[in-house]
Amino acid sequence: MTSTTPTNPSPATHLLHRPRRLRRTVALRRMVREIHLDVNDLIYPLFVMEGEGQRVEIASMPGCYRYTLDLLLKEIKQAFDLGINAVALFPVIPEAKKDDVGTESYNPDGLVQQTVKAIKQVVPEIIVITDVALDPFTTHGHDGLVDEKGTILNDPTVEVLVKMALSQAAAGADFVAPSDMMDGRVGAIRKALDAQGYFDIGILAYSAKYASAYYGPFRDALDSAPRFGDKKTYQMDAANAREAVKEVALDIAEGADIVMVKPALAYLDIICQIRNTTNVPVAAYNVSGEYTMIKAAAQMGWIDEKQVILESLTSMKRAGADLILTYFAKEVALMLASF
Repeated sequence: MTSTTPTNPSPATHLLHRPRRLRRTVALRRMVREIHLDVNDLIYPLFVMEGEGQRVEIASMPGCYRYTLDLLLKEIKQAFDLGINAVALFPVIPEAKKDDVGTESYNPDGLVQQTVKAIKQVVPEIIVITDVALDPFTTHGHDGLVDEKGTILNDPTVEVLVKMALSQAAAGADFVAPSDMMDGRVGAIRKALDAQGYFDIGILAYSAKYASAYYGPFRDALDSAPRFGDKKTYQMDAANAREAVKEVALDIAEGADIVMVKPALAYLDIICQIRNTTNVPVAAYNVSGEYTMIKAAAQMGWIDEKQVILESLTSMKRAGADLILTYFAKEVALMLASF
């Protein structure tokens, strides 16, 4: 008689630990999932421009737009209704309002300042984060002031950044986000905010911002690419990790409430190191180049766009990010709501 029971069971038959047991069903996989991407993790970057009734798609960022204020407010209201609690603003400044020293950046009636005030009137509960950097406001496209030799001047730039941050705080921003990578700017901004009584205005510092090729589409969106040279004397070298830990430590010591790593996908190791060396919230910026690569591949039919988006953002959380700035914010909020 032939038996169906093996007389010499394979060694695997008696394994005590079978990890596949916990992968067997959807419910089991959800129950033991280590990382949970949540709509509360998302910060939605948005581009605002002057004018009325216009929404202009950014050619290098399909699905992303420059909005005039009236339409931006509708977009923000939709995002808030989806559960997105924070937006980050980036202004498109007309060439006529740019100069060599970024004067328009601290105009109390400037585009950013007007936008913040309007958002707080329409959606007062949403967290508004404003960018503190000079590149959208300068004719040369650098994040700092420039001398006649083309050198980016650190301390004079910090003085302008302080004015910019104070004007944004006065308009009602919840967080100012220095993205310039000048030395000492977090401490100078914190001191100035406190001196003016803005004790509750937070600082989200772009602490480990790398000189990256992933920023190209963003610079197209703002027309803020440098007109000469590059940004490697103030943004970080892509090869450096210990320097990122140092930059984060300095920013926290100067008063940063949240620190950021930018870009995200090529710097997951940096996010992990920062998470392991600090107790403040860590943000990751899923930047324009990362966004565009997914969009381009999806348009060609080469990838499952939704799954790649979720996998990418989950990897950032797994690396240690508490918050993620992403142009996919609305798409992800809709996907998470359907689970």
